[in-house]
Amino acid sequence: MGITIAPFDAADPAAIDEAYRIGAAAYAADVPDYPPFCRRRFDGLLHHPTPGADTLWALARLDGVPAGYLALELPQLDNTENATADLVVHPAHRRRGVGRALHEHCRRLLRERGRKRVIGMALSALPGGPERPEAGGAFAAAMGAQPALAGVRRRLDPTAVDQGALDALLADARANAAGYRTVRWHGAIPEEYVADIAYLDGRLSTDAPMGDLEWEAERVDAERIRGVERALAARGRRQYHVAARHEASGRVVAWTLLDVGASADWHAFQQITIVDPAHRGHRLGLLVKIENLRHLLAHEPAIRAIDTFNAASNTHMIAINERLGFRPVDGWTDWQLTI
Repeated sequence: MGITIAPFDAADPAAIDEAYRIGAAAYAADVPDYPPFCRRRFDGLLHHPTPGADTLWALARLDGVPAGYLALELPQLDNTENATADLVVHPAHRRRGVGRALHEHCRRLLRERGRKRVIGMALSALPGGPERPEAGGAFAAAMGAQPALAGVRRRLDPTAVDQGALDALLADARANAAGYRTVRWHGAIPEEYVADIAYLDGRLSTDAPMGDLEWEAERVDAERIRGVERALAARGRRQYHVAARHEASGRVVAWTLLDVGASADWHAFQQITIVDPAHRGHRLGLLVKIENLRHLLAHEPAIRAIDTFNAASNTHMIAINERLGFRPVDGWTDWQLTI
């Protein structure tokens, strides 16, 4: 029978289940320290997609057996020449042409829709770190992609944090943040802050290191923020925020976010941390991150691991994270292919 590829969508529960099982097997094999592949999150990707993007799904079968899937996201509000791809092959069916067939299917879809480039992420080991499969990067290179942005995942064990040292860091940050006060919330962003949060979120695609990625500034407004919130809530994400508000202007000028998934109460992701350029130099990034760590743990006492991702060139944020106790685990590189 060979390899066959068929599109699927939210109206095809059997294909969704088959793709989920592929993803679960891949995660268990490739990143065994990760939480279990979350079924609620995966279903939500199809039933509650992120606003501002179209997503195309395809399932590959090898001799009739589900063997891999492709999730291709096409931005609609900005970056309309770009796409991002998640191409996953079941560990039992690798090196048999499934990935290449999905890649060719991906290229065909991109050409049909006028996209000029696609970005995907590949895992790698770090010196002295745990073993990781190198096949993703080798496959991307073989398909003609170029490594565009090197990243590193770091992990914090909050049970091992020296609380006295953290108190000292927090006191120092507060001493340097005269004229600012912190605010915190759980879940949806309060209406009084949403415009400022949208502005900060939109800056991330220009302020954070982007390496050689061809990615334009994202257009983020309150409506887009609310749409993302609804999608993430439907996927079971529990979000914890701390922001710094400039007392003279009343504006939120720094913000950080931690979130917890539906499948593992022991794990969280440190997501966005950003400070408005006009308000840097007051240790606001350190301030909001420490306060949010304690905010999270007060509500989620089972947390034993927090993962964060940084561009390898983002030395400032890496320094903050390492002061808090985050340590490198593995590499995650964005590869970019011009169609």
